[in-house]
Amino acid sequence: MEHETPAQLPLEGIKVLDLSAYIAGPYGCTLLGDMGADVIKVEPPEGDNLRKYPSTLAAESRAFLGINRNKRGLCLNLKEAAGYEVLVRLVREADVLVHNFRPGVPERLRIDFATLSRINPRLVYCAMTGYGAAGPMAGHAGYDQVLQSMTGMCASQAKPGGPPEVLYGSVVDYYGASLISNSVSAALYRREKTGRGQAIEVSLLGSALAMQSARLVWAEGEPRRVERDMRSGGITGIHPTREGHLYLSANTPHFWRALCGHLDLPGLADDPDYDTVKKRAEQAAVLVPLVRQALARASAREWAERFGQSVPCAEVRPVEDMFEHPQVEAMGFIKPYRNENAGGYLGLAQWAHFGPAAADPAPGGAALGRGAPGKGEHSRNILSTLGYTSDEVEQLMLSAVVQ
Repeated sequence: MEHETPAQLPLEGIKVLDLSAYIAGPYGCTLLGDMGADVIKVEPPEGDNLRKYPSTLAAESRAFLGINRNKRGLCLNLKEAAGYEVLVRLVREADVLVHNFRPGVPERLRIDFATLSRINPRLVYCAMTGYGAAGPMAGHAGYDQVLQSMTGMCASQAKPGGPPEVLYGSVVDYYGASLISNSVSAALYRREKTGRGQAIEVSLLGSALAMQSARLVWAEGEPRRVERDMRSGGITGIHPTREGHLYLSANTPHFWRALCGHLDLPGLADDPDYDTVKKRAEQAAVLVPLVRQALARASAREWAERFGQSVPCAEVRPVEDMFEHPQVEAMGFIKPYRNENAGGYLGLAQWAHFGPAAADPAPGGAALGRGAPGKGEHSRNILSTLGYTSDEVEQLMLSAVVQ
């Protein structure tokens, strides 16, 4: 089934060239595609390295499928003159180009902003780097967990007296992707007013720091090392139950009283020794055993059902449960896709609803989405739209300039 772009999506008609690899850059382009943009993933002959990452899927990397939905695929050798000419034709009609080459590489490949903006002055050009284009680390390779370690995230994640710990899930990459999507959308809005594109630089370093804005406050007169996290402590956190684990958050007086009522601990609700979050954190050694003793009477799922809206909580679940979770289904967050290597699969659909779709998502009945492209899957089709004759397309394919 052909991919459909609903008319209400805000970036319909916008053409994006995704020259990036791994997670941050490609997923930033995917977010633009989710909002209706036509995204062409331009890969080198060897393909995006994310395709080669370990995966329990045999035919394609699970990460590649999840990161690159809603794209067409073109495999192009930019180091060859004929390959560069293909890119020039793409740039002439593109609205956005995103890459994650280190500083200096775009100039060598003649894909820097100064060069491409002469070809298309309306081009919005976004460079995702590890550390930015200036400074002593500008040329260093940047990766998610490298930046986590550098910027204090791993140190902050450490348990008391324990070693630093990585936050798994590529959180810096994903946040960087959202900053790409946000920045490109803002630049497109500016272009509507000025008629000209502009260069954007997003970095993993900037993304990692932006994620920690609440920690990055150093008041005048403070010592260098202070507690910087907003950790409630005490009751707030994950607790064992008769079966499974439950996350509880009962910071407000209303939720604290409701929790005490559900746990048959009414004497704690209005005790002046426990009537603030700070006091409950200070009395954690007294309160946590009482709470856990009560929670042991039922399973995490049973407690979550009992608490309902009265106490913020969640049963700790594996991600696999999200494919069939009733709230996820109700919002239409999962839909079917197809990839030429992996076949059919389920994956993330719209993470936001625009227009009428917000009031009436279509759970369970979503149209088949365009899955992550196979390497060069749409090369012939894309070339045919750029003015190449069928003979010229065959010659480019045979020469391996395009695959």
